[in-house]
Amino acid sequence: MIDREVDIQTKDGTMNAFITHPEEGGPHPLVMFLMDAPGKREELHDMARRLGSAGYYVMLPNLYYRRVREFRIENASREEMFAHMNSLSNALVCEDIEALLNFSDNDSAARDGKVGCVGYCMSGPFAFAAASAFPERIAASASFHGVDLITDSADSPHLDAEKIKGEMYFGCAETDEYAPKQMIDDLEAYLADKNLKSRIEWYPGTEHGFVFPLRQGKYDKAAAERHWERLLAMFGRCL
Repeated sequence: MIDREVDIQTKDGTMNAFITHPEEGGPHPLVMFLMDAPGKREELHDMARRLGSAGYYVMLPNLYYRRVREFRIENASREEMFAHMNSLSNALVCEDIEALLNFSDNDSAARDGKVGCVGYCMSGPFAFAAASAFPERIAASASFHGVDLITDSADSPHLDAEKIKGEMYFGCAETDEYAPKQMIDDLEAYLADKNLKSRIEWYPGTEHGFVFPLRQGKYDKAAAERHWERLLAMFGRCL
């Protein structure tokens, strides 16, 4: 595997990102890996590497770059983390995704054409919004224990769902205070009559954050492995 840290210029500054992809067999399809609230860190780098080793060019950006270049949850308060998280919006992250696409289009290691996206927790709605914002490019997008998937706000990602042309997958924890069952039920009802290749799947016995190996008390190995199975199968079909 080849790992790189790069700086990508956006209209708001310099977005640092981790890129990983196989040494051989390229160029590889792009998958954008969007971080959860604790930020870009080695745990996520390892997850990106696992995805990359299956044959993908994976980009993991620091979505907090407008406020801080490096965020370490172990050195910060939860209040600081939530302040960073709440500074983001679907529109801002879609601008960042456009910058990622532009960067990859000029990197010989990345293949042109259809791309994938996956978001966790706070980035679940970003992956959902991106799928509708870039329907000609994003052929497969996934949200795992995503928050705010359907809200009363004017920029709720569900409002543009009909623009999505690729597949959309939602992996949901059985018990999730940040993504309650009612929200998922509302989303399922909303999508029921939409012409969208979507799937909502519950992960029994899990809690918010179940995919992260270092999330003590939350990580569920069997469920995390199912998440990888679903993700890799979708990207294999679509990219």
